Amino acid sequence: MAKSSSYTSKEPDANGFIHYTDEENQVWNELINGQLSLLKGSVCQEYIDALDIMDFPHDRIPQLHEVSQALMDHTGWSVAPVPALIDFTSFFKLLANRQFPAATFIRRKEDMGYLQEPDIFHEIFGHTPLLTDYRFAAFTEAYGKAGLAADKKDHAMLARLFWFTVEFGLINSADGLRSYGAGIVSSPGELVYALESDTPDRRPFDVLDALRTPYRIDIYQPVYFTLDSFDTLFELAQMDLIPLVNQARKMGMHAPTYPLKATA
Repeated sequence: MAKSSSYTSKEPDANGFIHYTDEENQVWNELINGQLSLLKGSVCQEYIDALDIMDFPHDRIPQLHEVSQALMDHTGWSVAPVPALIDFTSFFKLLANRQFPAATFIRRKEDMGYLQEPDIFHEIFGHTPLLTDYRFAAFTEAYGKAGLAADKKDHAMLARLFWFTVEFGLINSADGLRSYGAGIVSSPGELVYALESDTPDRRPFDVLDALRTPYRIDIYQPVYFTLDSFDTLFELAQMDLIPLVNQARKMGMHAPTYPLKATA
C-alpha cells in the first residue's frame, strides 16, 4: 500500500487548519459539481442521503474537523490527515479506531478524470459519507481490526476485500443497479463505465470470491461485485474474517481478467 507518489500531502497548521490555494479550491469546486451532476440514477440512495448529512461546501475543500464533526454525530468516526500513501498496519490501526485516513492533497487539473492515488476529493467525497451509515461504519471498523489481527502475508488478500466493497462496490436497489464504492463515486469516468459499459464482469458479492480476485489500481475495473444490501456488510462485521481469509488462500487465487503490465 505504501508506494511512491507524485503528490505531497499538506500539513495542518497549529490549529489543525489546512491552507489550500485558490486553484486547489477551484479543482474541488469543479470535481464536486461535476460528480453531483452524474449521481442521479448512478449511486444508491444511502449515499445520496449521506451526502445530505455531510453537506460539503462547493466553493472550497472542507476542513477535516468539519468532516469529523458530521461523522462523530452519527457513528463516532473521524478523519485523520495522513501522507499520500501509508502502510497496511497504519491503515488498519486507523480504521480499527474509527479514524478514516485522508491524504490532504488534491489532484491536478490534468488528473481530473482519473487518479490512481487517493486524494482529498476521493477520501472526503468518496469515502466519508457512507461512514454515517452504521452498517457500513461497522464493517469498516471490523475490517481494520481484522487487518491488525491478520498475519502480514494476508494483508494483500484483505486488501482485495476492501477494494471490491468499500472502493469499487456496486449494489442492487429497487431502482436498479447502483454504485457505492468510493473509487467509483469520486471518478467521473468510472462512474459511467461501472454501470453502463458492456466490458466489465459484474458478479453477485461473495466474500471468498472477492478475496481470491486480483485487481489493478491503474485501470478501470474489469470485475465488480454487487451487494443486495448493506446488511451483508453488517453481517460480515459480526464475523471473524481471518478464517475466511485462510479458506480463500487454500482455494487459491483466480486468474487475472486484465492484461498484465508490461515489464522492461
